[in-house]
Amino acid sequence: MGLIDERISVDPNVCHGKACIKGTRVMVSVILDNLAAGKDYQEILKNYPSLNADDIRAAIAYGALLSKERTIALS
Repeated sequence: MGLIDERISVDPNVCHGKACIKGTRVMVSVILDNLAAGKDYQEILKNYPSLNADDIRAAIAYGALLSKERTIALS
């Protein structure tokens, strides 16, 4: 999993056990929400200066991995 293992952590003592970027309290879901809202990498990096582009790519990879594992009813 490379980038995911290097950049993402899940710790019950940090952010209630939600997936976060290692060494931060920035949740993967926050990054994905920002991307879904149309924000580009530069805007996200400006708003979260503890992140870098590899962190954003890791969040996307993590989200893609999750989408392969489960489905969510949309109707």
